[in-house]
Amino acid sequence: MKVLVVEDEPKLASFVKKGLEEQQCEVEMAYDGQIGRTMALSNAYDVIIMDVNLPKMNGFDVVQSIRQEDIKTPVLMLTAMGSVDDKLTGFESGADDYLVKPFEFRELMARLKALYKRGHDTGPQPNVLKVADLELDLNEKVARRQGKRIELTAKEFGLLEYLMRNRGRVVSRVDIAEKVWDIHFDTGTNVIDVYVNFLRKKVDKEFAPKLIHTVIGMGYMLKEE
Repeated sequence: MKVLVVEDEPKLASFVKKGLEEQQCEVEMAYDGQIGRTMALSNAYDVIIMDVNLPKMNGFDVVQSIRQEDIKTPVLMLTAMGSVDDKLTGFESGADDYLVKPFEFRELMARLKALYKRGHDTGPQPNVLKVADLELDLNEKVARRQGKRIELTAKEFGLLEYLMRNRGRVVSRVDIAEKVWDIHFDTGTNVIDVYVNFLRKKVDKEFAPKLIHTVIGMGYMLKEE
């Protein structure tokens, strides 16, 4: 984690710098607001720790200024100014978190890690099941084969997901009923077979190789031929 610390009190600045470096952070220091602003605009940081009462330019103004320049680096305000109005001013200026002095270093570190994680969260990661050229995107709830989108109902999607998660394994009608329909299987109904046929027409009819196979007397299996 690369951290910019903007703090004009030498003893506190030294304490924070030493503590961060012991946690394997790379630390750069600025001792007034103008220098802090210049460094924030000129370098890439993972997190910025910003005092409020700074020489030349106060911390609220620095944060507001860098936000106007589209700098999205997470900012933690670290200050003795702890009133609700002060905190609101900090958040309105564009700060992401606010820690009041005096503080425990472990709380500062926990908050920095949370800001770092948030800053590096790029959203939902790809979550795709694949068998041959069949893909099932669990985030978008979309099936594709050979890049072609396949329109599925919710039950068809659930059935295909179950078959793909159990690729190469025979799943019985009872398994499917309980895992996909969440019901106890009625041996007098052919609903499972009907839905498997629906799925076959969409997934296999126009494509090769065939992926959904009947295992006579046992159930179904999804695998490459």
